Amino acid sequence: MMNNDAKTSSLAHIENLIPSLSIDCVIVGFKNQELHVLTMKLKGADLNALPGGFVRHHENLDQAALRTLKERTGLTVTFLEQFYTFSDVNRGKDKRIEQHLNKANLLTPGTKIWMQQRFISTAYLALVEMNQCDLKPDLLSEKCEWYPMNNLPHLLFDHNTIITKALEHLKVKIRYLPIGIALLPHKFTMKEIQSIYEFILNKKLDRANFQKKILRLGFLIRHEKQLSGGAHKAPYLYSFDRKKYNLLVENGIGFI
Repeated sequence: MMNNDAKTSSLAHIENLIPSLSIDCVIVGFKNQELHVLTMKLKGADLNALPGGFVRHHENLDQAALRTLKERTGLTVTFLEQFYTFSDVNRGKDKRIEQHLNKANLLTPGTKIWMQQRFISTAYLALVEMNQCDLKPDLLSEKCEWYPMNNLPHLLFDHNTIITKALEHLKVKIRYLPIGIALLPHKFTMKEIQSIYEFILNKKLDRANFQKKILRLGFLIRHEKQLSGGAHKAPYLYSFDRKKYNLLVENGIGFI
């Protein structure tokens, strides 16, 4: 059962919201050589969904997306990009959420009617370093959960389709997005950055060739070796020369 604060949190004052328009956010992180996606687990139900929300009359879409992420997850992101609009006639129909809302007595009658309208959703992609995320789920959510992109649960609505489209977007625009600098820690190994590109492209890349091409571009700074195991096996650590990297991203990083 939801408390009164949860009832009135993200859907209060629906008269201030634009009807039939919503926001869904795909927050992508990198861990254990694969991409992960952040989901919200609903309170009182074994249901997960992407963090999403609605657009206020005084907001543009980008402002609504940034506010939604902050309110629902506690995150303030440095990279956020609109990538697709989802408008299928049946995209909002999901009996699981209807049953949950009724059982939890979550919404007022007027808000239930408002929620049952058809929503066209604009999707945003955010790239984050997972270890730096201080997640704070909203009152409607039990917790924020990271899932490997290749092992996602059956999310609400068309959210699995939205994630698939986000990965396609990453693949198409891989040369023009700050993928490495957004997903990796300050210092990282060559294997880690190669793993990101392999995951997105869904193919293995030759290690020696990848390293030669990426070092030739001159946006990596080499540091001391990572001390794990024998000294001769320890990999070098790298960081980004941000100025050079950002300039290359603007023009398309041409090593893939």
